[in-house]
Amino acid sequence: MAVETGRKLKPRPKPADQVPIENAMARIRMMRPSMAKGASRIADFIIEDPSRIVKMSVTELADATGSAEGSIVNFAKQLGLSGFQQLKLSLAQETVQPVQFIHEDLDRTDDVVTATQKIFHAGIQALRDTLSVLDPKAIARAVEIFRAAERIEIYGIGSAAPIAEDAQYRMLRIGLNAKVVIDSHVQAISASLADPRVATLTITHSGATVETIAATRLAKEAGAKTVVITNYARSPIQAHADVLLYTMARETLFRTEAMTSRIAQLCVLDALIAALALADYDRATDTLQRTFQTLSIKRF
Repeated sequence: MAVETGRKLKPRPKPADQVPIENAMARIRMMRPSMAKGASRIADFIIEDPSRIVKMSVTELADATGSAEGSIVNFAKQLGLSGFQQLKLSLAQETVQPVQFIHEDLDRTDDVVTATQKIFHAGIQALRDTLSVLDPKAIARAVEIFRAAERIEIYGIGSAAPIAEDAQYRMLRIGLNAKVVIDSHVQAISASLADPRVATLTITHSGATVETIAATRLAKEAGAKTVVITNYARSPIQAHADVLLYTMARETLFRTEAMTSRIAQLCVLDALIAALALADYDRATDTLQRTFQTLSIKRF
């Protein structure tokens, strides 16, 4: 019998529980503040030394954390994984090719060079982590919402206010009808007067700021579509969001919301504006050209 040669068989795709993900640790760190007590205990154990989890069984991890085996599996599923096996594979991948996590905070003895390096490294890490948790499908959905809206309202309070103002500027430059509202009273009034023709963009690092939660809730109740840029999964504002765009900025004593979180928010905003411009390329480029010519009178 002749044997056929030169023909390669396609490898069978691996089951989902055998395919590692690249951002397991980033997911754990992002969701840790909003986890229940039992899950947070598991998260802390993993964060302390992820490499040891690779060598443990689900029973061993359950014993080490004072949890039930089912709680370990549920923890993995809470991260969007199929189970403990996929969690182990993902952690193994990260420990073999470790991501540089910046834990150190500024110290009173740091010189200018050291302080500058720490700040820049923290910003770089925030961008890496945010890219690992940002869902392209969520950006695509936000693009659909904003393109369909007759008017876009943008909400931000405190350190998020400058980001909200930048969002309005960027949207105007590509021809979108955008209005920024950074006063909490005006936010509430404007949001309550929204309707299904309106879309809102709320920028909030914590997702727990009372004023921006209220504005987003009022807008949604009035029929508007709501998009939120926030740093924490399961924060209170997500109950009122149609689309969530996550950042991943870890804050310490000196690196507060006004620093790494804003870098991450601006990059998410850049990606969103780029996607909006590409979705309506001709109009966006024409409007950019016309606004550039308008702004040229401001220059010598």
